[in-house]
Amino acid sequence: MSILKVSPKGNFNQTIYDIASDKSISHRCAIFSLLSNKSSTIKNYLRAEDTMCTLDIVSKLGAKIYDDGDIITITPPQSIKEPADILDCGNSGTAIRLLMGFLSSQNGFFVLSGDRYLNSRPMRRVADPLRSIGANIDGRDNGEFAPIAVRGNNSLKSYSFTSQVASAQVKTAMILAALGAKAVSIYKEPVISRNHSEKMLKAMGAQIEIDDTTLKIYPQNTPLEPLKIEIPNDPSSGFFFAVIASIMKNSQVRLKNMLLNNTRIEAYRVLAQMGADVEFIKTDSKYEDVGDIIIKSAPLRGVEVSKNIAWLIDELPALSIAFAAAKGKSIVRNAKELRVKESDRISAVVKNLNKCGICAKEFDDGYEIEGGEFKSAKIQSYGDHRIAMSFAMIGALVPMEIEDAECIKTSFPNFIELLSKIINI
Repeated sequence: MSILKVSPKGNFNQTIYDIASDKSISHRCAIFSLLSNKSSTIKNYLRAEDTMCTLDIVSKLGAKIYDDGDIITITPPQSIKEPADILDCGNSGTAIRLLMGFLSSQNGFFVLSGDRYLNSRPMRRVADPLRSIGANIDGRDNGEFAPIAVRGNNSLKSYSFTSQVASAQVKTAMILAALGAKAVSIYKEPVISRNHSEKMLKAMGAQIEIDDTTLKIYPQNTPLEPLKIEIPNDPSSGFFFAVIASIMKNSQVRLKNMLLNNTRIEAYRVLAQMGADVEFIKTDSKYEDVGDIIIKSAPLRGVEVSKNIAWLIDELPALSIAFAAAKGKSIVRNAKELRVKESDRISAVVKNLNKCGICAKEFDDGYEIEGGEFKSAKIQSYGDHRIAMSFAMIGALVPMEIEDAECIKTSFPNFIELLSKIINI
């Protein structure tokens, strides 16, 4: 078990160019390339453990992959190959759930699995709606847990489905299934979840009509256009450094080439609401808005977060550190999805903050945090990369030890290198 030890170095003014590229878009680029009959070219693909697992899966499904170290070229097969091996999704819920949707409409037999953390996460939220349109999916506990077996077929029914959760993973799985259905499908969600999939697929030529929280998806009878994309840097990964800049006096960070999708920068808006100085500078717009984000330190105040939760669900562990450093009380509600991430993030955040001398208590759907002074502590990551990185940030203020920090490599392989420029490691 690896232990990461961190301690304060002092205030800073940094420009960071090499934040990890966007994980969500990287997974999608690999999988969506299989929807074309021409080669896709992807620059700045995230070379982390999870996204490389997805690339390996695409190869096992028959694609030819050439990586020159800068650009990855994916040439899809004429038809999806039935693999001889289990498809290893690593720690990625995005990969396994999106692939369940994609493979449901492909002829063949496929088994999806992952590490012990992924194989304890719920899958019926995707399996059940796919089964309702004719997909043949099974797994442990009637398809609740991986390994997941998919017997794909090209005769899925169209649907009109209303999701009870605002989940980009569920939505994308159902979109991919709908592209292989026989008629028009309707997908509705309670609030708009992250929308990379529909934007990317429309740019590739898919016919998807969007009306607020409702999608109308037409069958795709011909291959889509290939991707030619440079993946921007991940705002969820950059947010760790945004929080450090906001809680460390007289500090500033400029994050370069960041994805500025409206559904991905909500956590930065919350940080601004708390009092931090946050500026967005758009520099490009093709598949997505891209630009720089500048964050300057300022006294933070407590805030209540209960809206647009689907837009900041991944950043809430890092936001909890800002809450703990703020003056007053912060409350998170409507975030029950945190219970079924790589760990139970509600429990993990509260237990670890309590170890750090911060008064925090959990609700069924969130938590309450009273800002205070951090104490040095040894905390448990629970094998969750975002918990490990979030609590490493406290090292900007007091010495910390994070157990089982190897999990960081699943999503942000150069996190430690970048962090070492700001705090002692």
